[in-house]
Amino acid sequence: MRPKRVQRLSVCLTAALVLVATLATAVVAEAQNRRVPSSQAELKLSYAPIVKRVAPAVVNVYVRRKVRQRRSPFFDDPWFRQFFGRGFGIPRERVQNSLGSGVIVSPDGVIVTNHHVIKGGGQAEVKVALADKREFTAKIILKDERTDLAVIRIDDAKGETFPFLQFENSDALEVGDLVLAIGNPFGVGQTVTSGIVSALARTRVGVSDYQFFIQTDAAINPGNSGGALVDMNGRLVGVNTAIYSRTGGSHGIGFAIPVNMVNLVVQSAMTGDRVKRPWFGARLQPVTSDIAESLGLDRPVGALVKRVEKGSPAGRARLRPGDVIVTVDGKEVADPRAFRYRFTTKGIGGRTALGVMRGGKSLTFDVALSAAPETPPRNTREMSGEHPLSGAKIANLSPALAEELQIDEDAYGVIVLGVRRGSAASIYNVVRRHDIIVRLNNKTVRSVKHLSQLVREPARRWILRVKRKGRLVDLVVGG
Repeated sequence: MRPKRVQRLSVCLTAALVLVATLATAVVAEAQNRRVPSSQAELKLSYAPIVKRVAPAVVNVYVRRKVRQRRSPFFDDPWFRQFFGRGFGIPRERVQNSLGSGVIVSPDGVIVTNHHVIKGGGQAEVKVALADKREFTAKIILKDERTDLAVIRIDDAKGETFPFLQFENSDALEVGDLVLAIGNPFGVGQTVTSGIVSALARTRVGVSDYQFFIQTDAAINPGNSGGALVDMNGRLVGVNTAIYSRTGGSHGIGFAIPVNMVNLVVQSAMTGDRVKRPWFGARLQPVTSDIAESLGLDRPVGALVKRVEKGSPAGRARLRPGDVIVTVDGKEVADPRAFRYRFTTKGIGGRTALGVMRGGKSLTFDVALSAAPETPPRNTREMSGEHPLSGAKIANLSPALAEELQIDEDAYGVIVLGVRRGSAASIYNVVRRHDIIVRLNNKTVRSVKHLSQLVREPARRWILRVKRKGRLVDLVVGG
């Protein structure tokens, strides 16, 4: 064998021996790390102490309501009645049940759950079952569909003090934090699952108007809605509300409403009959890549001010179209949904600092946290008489009513709240819910009172102009 070949073979053998030795060392090190627990305490490492503390405050929510089955027009036909009898087609009531979870948030039995757990027509009977199997009736004290939250209270407690969960600051959560989800999935009974915070500020979930969710891989299933998401200190950080699933089961993508929003709704329930949100008074839009480039921003984030309402908090703070809101009290704003959440959870009272980019400069604006004014008063009424608007329920539109109805329009005018079925307004189909009545017979409509006077004027032909979803629509009734 040639000397050079021998030399190369020797080098290869040496390298192989070094690799084997390295792998052996790694295996030995890994084996040393996989050791038997050295103490009784290490054997007992568990979430059990947290669960024992928080589980009694998580309840099952049962809702029982009577609903009337729909009646077919065929039921009035005598031909059908001769075959099926006089009782054929009589509307019948049936009992509808729904199941979810809830969290006790005060010692006197105040419970927060999801709106979709207790929603529905008719008189609903609500019961809650505690972890110790006791059952109580409960009264609904606030429903807020916009946040998908509801607040109920145990009404037969007889002075009893209940276990409850304290709120944590959900803005302090970080991706990777450990969390526990507690609820009643599929009605099998109270269940605890563990996971981490997978993401924060999810804004494209689509289950409520306030798109700003905690995402977790802790298993959440049907029946978990309204249940607790707690941190390792046993404090409430969110209310479980939705899952992403193609089958109806958990795929490790669950969403919870941050407790800072929950706190706003609960506090509103304690002081009134609806949620009062701070009024901003500006229309916002997302910042696209093209908009970011045109404004000299390094990335497409923030909420672009499109229009500012005169006299609103945004107007008084001197924000103007073209401004890009990037922070609320130092917290980053990714898009208009994130701004809406950040601003709303500040509540009523005091002020908040908005970080704004304007003309390439970073500015700060101090904005008041005040409720939207109900000026003019809504003066709600149903129209009556011989005219095409008879049966339409109308009101004066104000910033407060616009905020309540989620109307992204000029916050003044006469708005249609609904149309009574079978009425003239329903038959002629000239107005729809949330239409803003602008003109009638070539006269500008100033208020509910003014419109009521205009419809008394006799006319063979009714010419109506309404603002519908931002567009002006002209309608004519009669010859």
